[in-house]
Amino acid sequence: MTNLSNLRTAVRGRVLLTTDEGFDRARLPWNRAVEQPVRAVVEAADADDVAAVVRYARANGLTVSVQPSGHGASGDTEGVILLRTSLLTDLHIDSFARTARAGAGVTWGTVLTEAGPYGLVGLAGSSPVVSVTGYTLGGGLSWFARRYGWAADSVTAFDVVTPDGERVRATAESDADLFWALRGGGGDFAVVTAIEFDLHPGPDLYGGKVFWPGDRAPEVLRAFRDVTAEAPEELSVWLDLVHFPGSEPMVSVEATYLGRAAQARELLRPFDEIRGPLSDSRAVLPTAELGSISGDPTDPGPGRSRAELLIGLDDLTVKTLLSEPISPLLSLQLRHLGGAMARPSDSPHGPIAEPYLMYLFGLPLTPEITAAIIDKQQSLVDALGTQVSGRKPFGFLNPAESAAAAFEPQALTRLRDIKRHRDPHGVVRSNFPVLG
Repeated sequence: MTNLSNLRTAVRGRVLLTTDEGFDRARLPWNRAVEQPVRAVVEAADADDVAAVVRYARANGLTVSVQPSGHGASGDTEGVILLRTSLLTDLHIDSFARTARAGAGVTWGTVLTEAGPYGLVGLAGSSPVVSVTGYTLGGGLSWFARRYGWAADSVTAFDVVTPDGERVRATAESDADLFWALRGGGGDFAVVTAIEFDLHPGPDLYGGKVFWPGDRAPEVLRAFRDVTAEAPEELSVWLDLVHFPGSEPMVSVEATYLGRAAQARELLRPFDEIRGPLSDSRAVLPTAELGSISGDPTDPGPGRSRAELLIGLDDLTVKTLLSEPISPLLSLQLRHLGGAMARPSDSPHGPIAEPYLMYLFGLPLTPEITAAIIDKQQSLVDALGTQVSGRKPFGFLNPAESAAAAFEPQALTRLRDIKRHRDPHGVVRSNFPVLG
């Protein structure tokens, strides 16, 4: 086994080996329910450090796994060098060209804050603390996906370190295969140090969340189905059945609208006809506050998730979802897709024809609760039967799943061919390797 002590002399950033104080904390992923064994942790100081680590790994027959913040970890890291790129935080907004260039450690919250004053928005998801790069390598399912498609569709260039340790710029013109693979195929093909992408007009944003008691769920689900059946692409609506431990069940609706508040309120009027809301945060928002709508945790913690795409939301599906309490799950979320997501996309994911995403989430606080969460997720999927398509967005895979579940066979074959050709020695490993 290679002695990694000389890794410290190869880079300027901090290196932590298994015997070093702080190693166990440094190797932790965002999801604390995932065990992540690694041989070393390197916090790269810059892109040159990234290249040095990759060259070191290649020369010593080792593998590098990259995580800016640890989101999306699968635990498939036995024996790897865990490369943290969270210090690569340079961000440049070109308001005239409507573009951004973000280092691998830049978060969506930072991009939205910097782009907002120019009336521009990036295709961010629900969390402001997720890195732009990691999220986009997985495709990136945004609040604004119905209007603008995958976040990966807006990428124009990647700065990368190849498995050979070379720093290059990948565009559709300079390297069509690598550019295609990185736009949603994961980080299995090179280490991305910066990403360039188009920003989109977002001068007006209306959004927020409404909570009702759980017994209003049938009414809320009916309204959700009616609103999403006719929603323009500027409107995104998500529904949550929620059961916090020790509290009564609730149901909520989250929404964003890229446009005037008056238009948004008219489109969302069916929800206003449901009596007894517990709270309502809907308002005109600066784009920098997009993350406040869902209120995703901004600190690491344990979680057990499962995502499925639904081919529809007919009466039987609604009845199935409401037939019994969601406990021990914390949340059963339905996200409306469609719009630009259903149109052609020159990316590994391609279009998503399914109009809804179901996301099942629980807190695995004990082995017994974990087992119950998994059983509940499976029983719900089984009960929905053919309404579940079986395909999953790459960015929503859980550690028990593989990349093969995210792509059509032709795209998966192409991704695997690119991996074998570009990285025959397996120097770079994604959270979900395409050859796994």
